[in-house]
Amino acid sequence: MSTPTRSAVMLNTPIRRAVPFESQGGLAAVVNELTAEIRELYLADQVPWVVGYSGGKDSTAVLQLVWLALQGLEPDQRTKPVYVISTDTLVENPVVAAWVTQSLETMRKAAEKQQLPIQPNRLVPDVKDTFWVGLIGKGYPAPKPKFRWCTERLKIKPSNSFIRRVVHDHGEAILVLGIRKAESQARARVMERHEKRRVRDRLSPNGNLPNSLVYSPVEAWSNDEVWTFLMQQPNPWGHPNKDLLTMYQGASSDGECPLVVDNTTPSCGDSRFGCWTCTLVDKDKSMSAMIQNDEEKEWMLPLLELRDELDAPDDSHLRDFRKMNGTIQLFHDRNVPGPYTQKAREEWLRKLLNAQTWIRQNAPEHVRGIELITMDELHEIRRIWVFEKHEVEDSLPQIYKQETGEEFPGSPLDQHLAVAADEVELLREVCDGDDLHFETMRELLAVERKFRTMTRRSGLFEALEKAIKKGYYTDAEDAVELAKRNQQNKVAPTLIGLDEESTDAPA
Repeated sequence: MSTPTRSAVMLNTPIRRAVPFESQGGLAAVVNELTAEIRELYLADQVPWVVGYSGGKDSTAVLQLVWLALQGLEPDQRTKPVYVISTDTLVENPVVAAWVTQSLETMRKAAEKQQLPIQPNRLVPDVKDTFWVGLIGKGYPAPKPKFRWCTERLKIKPSNSFIRRVVHDHGEAILVLGIRKAESQARARVMERHEKRRVRDRLSPNGNLPNSLVYSPVEAWSNDEVWTFLMQQPNPWGHPNKDLLTMYQGASSDGECPLVVDNTTPSCGDSRFGCWTCTLVDKDKSMSAMIQNDEEKEWMLPLLELRDELDAPDDSHLRDFRKMNGTIQLFHDRNVPGPYTQKAREEWLRKLLNAQTWIRQNAPEHVRGIELITMDELHEIRRIWVFEKHEVEDSLPQIYKQETGEEFPGSPLDQHLAVAADEVELLREVCDGDDLHFETMRELLAVERKFRTMTRRSGLFEALEKAIKKGYYTDAEDAVELAKRNQQNKVAPTLIGLDEESTDAPA
C-alpha cells in the first residue's frame, strides 16, 4: 500500500478559513483595545487630527473607531478638532458621490448633536485643475500609466492643501487613515518601511507632507474583519452600514457579497470605486456591475460608453502632431502626438453634454439634477479656448445650446475677439481648406488684438514669431521630417521638444 504524497494529503484536507478577530479575543475586545488607544493618542497633545474619508469600507471603519473613542471622553476632554476630509474629484462614480455627500451631511448634524469636535469637509479641485478643464479645455489626452496627469490635480492637491493649512495654523497634524497592509503587497512594503521610522507609538512619518504624522488603526485588519466590524457595530452618526454593503454588493460582478457565512464562502469587498472617467484601468468593473445588477442604474450607461470611448487604444487621429508649445517630439524617429485637436475637444464636449442632457431627461427623479460638468468648468474651458488657444470662433455657447437646448449663461466675448464670427468663416475660405494655415493666421490676428490696447507693446514680436514657428510647416509629415533632420544634425534644439514628464504628455 503506497503512502499518500504530501500534495495528495493537502488536496484532500479542507482548508479552514480564519474567523475574524479570533486570535485577538473577539470583536468586542479588539474594539475596546483600539478605542482606548485612540483616546490615549487623542489626549496626548494638542495636535489636530485629519481623518481621510472616502465613504468606502476602510475609511468608514476608521472613522467609526475614532467616533466611538471620542464618545467615551468627557465633553471637557474633547478639546482639539478632528477634521474629516473627503475629496470629490467631480468625476466620481455618481452613486458613490451621492452616498458620500449625504453621509457628510448626516455626520455634521450628528457631531453637533453629540457635542463631538468632528468637522466634515468636502474638498474639490480648483477649477483650473478639474478633469474636464484638463481634457476638454487644455486638450490633455485621456490619462494613461505613462501620463497620469489626473491624480495629482484631482485628489492629491486638494487634500494636501487642506492639510498644509492645518499645519500652518497649528504647527503639526496627525493624519488618521484607513490604509491596511492586506490591500496589496506594495502598500504593505511602504507601511512597513515607515514603521521603522516611527517617532511615537503607532505614528509614522508622512513621506510627502512635513510636520504631519500618520496613524493607521486598522492596518492589520483583514477584509473580512473590516466587514465584520461594520456589520456588527452600528454606525454612530446614523448612516446605515448595510446600505454601504448593498453598494458594494451592487458593484460586484456576481451581484453577491457574502460575509463569512461559513468556512467556504469568499470574502467581500474587493470592489474598487473611483472616477467614472478613469482610463488607468482596463474596465470600470464596479460601474458595469452596478448597471448589470440593478435596472434602476441603467441610466449610467451613457457614462460607461463615454468612458470606453475615452479609453481608445490609439487616439493619435484625435491629437495635434505638435505639442502645446508647438514643438515636435520624436521617440525612436516616430512623432509623439500632442493635445487633442480643436475638433476632438469640441466633440468630447458635445458627447459629455449629450450624456448629461439624456440622463436629466430619462434617469430616475433623484438623479435628474446631475451635473457631469459644472458651469464654472464650462466658463473656464471657454476662456482657455478663446484666449489661450486663440479659437476666436467662441464655439462653446453654440455647442451648449445645440446639446442642451438651453442658452449658455455667459456674456458675449465679441469685444475681446480678434475678428467677428462671420469674418472667421471668411478667413477659413481664404485659406482654402488648409487648416494649418488657417490656425496660424487666426493666432496671429489674436496675438495682434491682444497687444493692440497695451500702452507698451513689449513682447509683441516674440509672440508673433512663436505663432509663426508653430505653424510654418507644410503639414505634419513636413514637420516630422524637419525634426528628424534637426535631430540628426544636432541643431535647432528648440524645435525638438523633449517632454520631461512622459513621451505621451501634451506639453
